[in-house]
Amino acid sequence: MSQLKQVRVVAALIRQSSDGRFLVQQRLAEKSRGGLWEFPGGKVEPGEADDAALKRECEEELGVEVDVSERLWSTVHPYPDFSVELVLYRARILAGEPQPLGAQRLRFCTPQEMTELAFCEADLPLVAALCERAL
Repeated sequence: MSQLKQVRVVAALIRQSSDGRFLVQQRLAEKSRGGLWEFPGGKVEPGEADDAALKRECEEELGVEVDVSERLWSTVHPYPDFSVELVLYRARILAGEPQPLGAQRLRFCTPQEMTELAFCEADLPLVAALCERAL
C-alpha cells in the first residue's frame, strides 16, 4: 500500500470585530474540492514557517496584510489523494479589505451559519469546535 502524500496547510481564524463572525472562503470551481468552503490559508512551502506561509497566503488570496498570533487547533485528515495536516492560527487584518482573489466568494459567518455551508471534510471538526465555543 502506498503512503499518501502529506501536505501541511495553515489557516487563519479571522474574526469580524466583536460580532462572532469569522471569515470563510469558497474554493474556486476548477480546484480540487471546488465549490467547498474553507478557512483562508494554504500550503506551507518547504522551509517556510507557518506564520510566514499564512501571511503570504492571505496576501495572495485575500489581498490583506495579517498579524498571525497563537496556534488554536490542528488535525490530520486523509483524503483519497493526499493527507492534510491542517493548523489553525488566530489572525487579524492589519491592512486591506478582504477580496476573493483566490476564491469564488468570501463570507463572514457565525459558526452556526457555517453548519449550513458545504465545508471541506478537514474543516468540519473545526466548525464543530467553533459551534461548541471550544476555540
